[in-house]
Amino acid sequence: MENKSDYRLYAKELRKKLDIKALSKKFCEKIREDEHYLMAKHVMLFYPAEYEIDLRDLFRDNKNFYLPKVSDDKILVCPLTEKFEKSKFNILEPCSEPVEPDLLDMIIVPALMADKKGYRLGYGGGFYDRFLPECKNAFKLVVVPEKLFIDELPHEDFDVKVDKIIYM
Repeated sequence: MENKSDYRLYAKELRKKLDIKALSKKFCEKIREDEHYLMAKHVMLFYPAEYEIDLRDLFRDNKNFYLPKVSDDKILVCPLTEKFEKSKFNILEPCSEPVEPDLLDMIIVPALMADKKGYRLGYGGGFYDRFLPECKNAFKLVVVPEKLFIDELPHEDFDVKVDKIIYM
């Protein structure tokens, strides 16, 4: 594979063959053991798309949870609510008013793949690469299936590294 597009296609196809439900359960257990998660009070997750790791079981934990809402080319941090609406990307987003990103202690960032250097491969919109620098206080975590964790991904100057990657 030579470029990000090739890796994206590969990752999307591979995920269709994985037991995402079992992996999601294991990732939630592993996150609950993470010291940064244990200390965090304000945690942002992502609402899972099809074939994406589902971390919503964490909502049962005693923390304040937030989900992203896309507005133009920007991610807004919105408190978890019972009411959702579908975004233009066909992802459920909370119907709540956004808060300041520097409130967050931890962000669990979605990724198709990740590498040993701390880079993640997203869906290509650059939303998180623009958003993460605004979250100076937040520990940035990615979870990916082991088959999607590789030595090195292609990356650009604007790609933002995360603090930790959990793979299994």
